[in-house]
Amino acid sequence: MRILHTSDLHLGRSFHGRSLFEDQEAIHGELLRVCEERGVDVVLVAGDVYDQASPRTEVIDQFSRLLTGLARRGVRTVLTSGNHDSAARLGFAAGLLETAGVHLRTRLEDCARPVELSEDVLVYGIPYLDPRASAARLGVEPTHGEVLRAALDAAREDLAQRRADRPRVRAVVMAHCFAVGAEPSDSERILASGHLGAVPASLFEGFDYAALGHLHGRQRVAETVRYSGSPLRFSFSETRQTKGYWLVDLDAGGLRVEGGEWEHQLPLAQLRGSLAELLEAPEHAWAEGALCQVTLTDEERPAHPMERLRARFPRTLELAFSGLRAREEVSYARRMAAARTPGEACEAFYDRVRGRALDEAERRDTADAVAEAVRREAGEEAA
Repeated sequence: MRILHTSDLHLGRSFHGRSLFEDQEAIHGELLRVCEERGVDVVLVAGDVYDQASPRTEVIDQFSRLLTGLARRGVRTVLTSGNHDSAARLGFAAGLLETAGVHLRTRLEDCARPVELSEDVLVYGIPYLDPRASAARLGVEPTHGEVLRAALDAAREDLAQRRADRPRVRAVVMAHCFAVGAEPSDSERILASGHLGAVPASLFEGFDYAALGHLHGRQRVAETVRYSGSPLRFSFSETRQTKGYWLVDLDAGGLRVEGGEWEHQLPLAQLRGSLAELLEAPEHAWAEGALCQVTLTDEERPAHPMERLRARFPRTLELAFSGLRAREEVSYARRMAAARTPGEACEAFYDRVRGRALDEAERRDTADAVAEAVRREAGEEAA
């Protein structure tokens, strides 16, 4: 049995206002191709299918096309709901979809009801369980760890009963959580403050493989406990992540896991340096077509930095400053009170708003504007 483990599709997401719809279409095309070329029997999507609880119509259609494409290729799909999904919406028509090989696990009641991929391979899908909504029903404290432990115990109990009759049964469990020892990114929604949402990897003992979702970097927490990560980069903190998936082979001989990479990668660049250096240095040419996050190290805030950066890096999305020289602070009110001319008042206002003094060209433009205002005011008074 060959399984492809992925998660966190976040369909409908944007990147700093840039739609990722076409990028997600490209990933879906790759997924279908990989399933054909590598002989995949089943795809696991470990939560966060959608980015929002109420996805747009075109996003739902996009997901429908993906499921249809997998079904037409004879590939079954097992999906669990994540913390971004509406479990009720995602789980709609679950019973009907099972007849087409699409298995949805979005309800607490389904945690101990495995998907039987074959006589000897089971998949237990644990949806994301909000502790406040699930703890009372499970009879545990309202924490992520206790709720997930109870759900996994129910699955383990069912597995033990099945193994009593069929000792060779293999079991995969899916969960959407933050496992201790894993590396987060900036693009994930926090489950609980103060690291209270983290759970130990030992919770997944007893299963042959744990296919986790929620964290967006592909990683191995333990040999049989892994995150596939998101197929696309969703923040600049993921710039150096290579996005991919896990191929899991389960048979009587044991477990084998192989990594694969998505060819389509969102091109991101994090640039740091003075404005002059970034605009002139040839070694930054590779970033001219990338989505850029720029940190300027100039001691003085340069004029029109974003406009000038975009002349070379037209897809610059974020701009920050590091290393601006501290200046002697004189209160804005005192500077305005001490201004002897309208021009000096304008300079004080500009410095306050932009965080730097006027350059020579701006000083000339300001002087011309003040002179014109004075002439107009004098003309109006004479009239």
